[in-house]
Amino acid sequence: MNRVTSLRAPFRPLAALMAFFASLTLTSCSRRDDYGSYTIWGALILILDVVAMIDALRQPWSLGKKILWIAIIYFLPVLGLILYYLLSGRGKA
Repeated sequence: MNRVTSLRAPFRPLAALMAFFASLTLTSCSRRDDYGSYTIWGALILILDVVAMIDALRQPWSLGKKILWIAIIYFLPVLGLILYYLLSGRGKA
């Protein structure tokens, strides 16, 4: 097995988990207005949440820490996004 294949294999469950969270996020009522369409702020938060979740999956952390950050971002969309970038060490050079 070459190195690329061995690196991709652990990410298959994470990709399935990410697809599940993305589908739940897209069906969330909190980002929609009375007519069922996305508000501008809701769409912006959705995009930033998905970017933060993908960023969390790419970190060299344990699986538990990745799932924890994804859950925080998902269940607390705005606060979780702020906490992720403040507490995860992503802003440090």
